[in-house]
Amino acid sequence: MYRRRGLDPLLWSSRAISSRHVAAVYNQAGDDYVAYADGDPERLFCFEGLHAYADRQLWSILEKKLDDLRAAGASSVTILDAGCGPGTWLRRVITHAHRLGFSQITARGFDVALTQVRVARRLASDLARLPGVNLTFEVADLRDRLPEPEASVDIALCLYSVLGHLPVSDLPKVASEFGRVTKGYFITTVRSIGSTPTVFVDSIERARHFKLDHRLDRCEVEFLNGCRVAVRFHLFNAHELNDLFRPHFSIEDLRGLDIFHNRFVPDRRWNPVSVVADQRLMLQLTRLEEAYATDPGFMERATHLVLVGRREPSSEMNSVSAIRARGNGCRGSLPPAPLRDRARGPGSR
Repeated sequence: MYRRRGLDPLLWSSRAISSRHVAAVYNQAGDDYVAYADGDPERLFCFEGLHAYADRQLWSILEKKLDDLRAAGASSVTILDAGCGPGTWLRRVITHAHRLGFSQITARGFDVALTQVRVARRLASDLARLPGVNLTFEVADLRDRLPEPEASVDIALCLYSVLGHLPVSDLPKVASEFGRVTKGYFITTVRSIGSTPTVFVDSIERARHFKLDHRLDRCEVEFLNGCRVAVRFHLFNAHELNDLFRPHFSIEDLRGLDIFHNRFVPDRRWNPVSVVADQRLMLQLTRLEEAYATDPGFMERATHLVLVGRREPSSEMNSVSAIRARGNGCRGSLPPAPLRDRARGPGSR
């Protein structure tokens, strides 16, 4: 549980929320955050955490990118995880890359929260000692220039709440930096405008009150133990995410992650044992996810949006619709602008 009690002026009073506020929230979450966000940190590929379905789908994307690189003859791989938190996703990628036989694996994860970086270093200590693995975790702000050379990263990650915590005005510069350093694939997930609520560092029932102000992109949370925090947070629509990254990448895929599972799978903290998630239900939910993940009326109701971008030598980058027109196999289409605008609500950007 989020442990800090009482009102912390650093985390509550300022209306101009900085990265320091965000770092303080995740620092106070401490070691408990990894279990809340990712499940058992020792069972990397069980995907039993809060967003198990989305995690499995995201991992299938990453696994295939690594498999394809190795099948193409690559013996080395460079990975960047921006906003790595406790390092779970970077540990997964490195573990699989090592199993595939990459002889040189260079990986860097960074986060604004020192406590999470320390957790990542501790949990990845065995991986960092493997032959051919050069793994570092650092404290850094995504709004700063990335130290990686131009076109040096095979797979760049920026997952879950990271982009949402940044000022919207800084996002074009951040997207440009990812485009500059990436030579292969960029993969990001963000909270969609129709997503279910989150309080970021603990389960929703541990909060007494929460409110996301869409005009200010400011979320205020009061936990049951009396701790009150305020963080910057922005919800994305599909057009916005596509437009942000299409100047720098060809967009391979853009879809909703977890439209139905989060709403239909029983919660043992609430539902009786008579309500079961049997194999038939899970199969039907998966079919629904696949059918509606790119449907304009449903994808922005997903818990997350996932975007997969590919960096091309040509300076011409294309939107999802343009790729589909060329027959490149990107599935689905983006919602029309009127739908996007209605979904944001009257007080939103």
